[in-house]
Amino acid sequence: MRDMHPFLVLSPVEFNAATSLVIGLPMTTAAYNADNPFAIAVGAATGKKAGKTSYVLCHQPKSFDWRHRDASPHPMGKLPNAPFAQACVVLNQIVQVAPD
Repeated sequence: MRDMHPFLVLSPVEFNAATSLVIGLPMTTAAYNADNPFAIAVGAATGKKAGKTSYVLCHQPKSFDWRHRDASPHPMGKLPNAPFAQACVVLNQIVQVAPD
């Protein structure tokens, strides 16, 4: 994958700082995700992808070393609480981290 890719970070700042890892969900503008029951539409993309819908891929949790990759916060900033919570609900349906 080339270029910058947004990533919804789920892990707390304290964990990220102590381990150099982030745990979260990748984001994409691939239109075929409109029919994906595990992809949450979170609004319009910015930059090169402006006008396209951004999706959080709840079925693809990942972790990576943010220091090694020289990662930085995405200019888009934080998601509003509602789509963040919705992504967490869908992820929990898959991995059952929190009790229902």
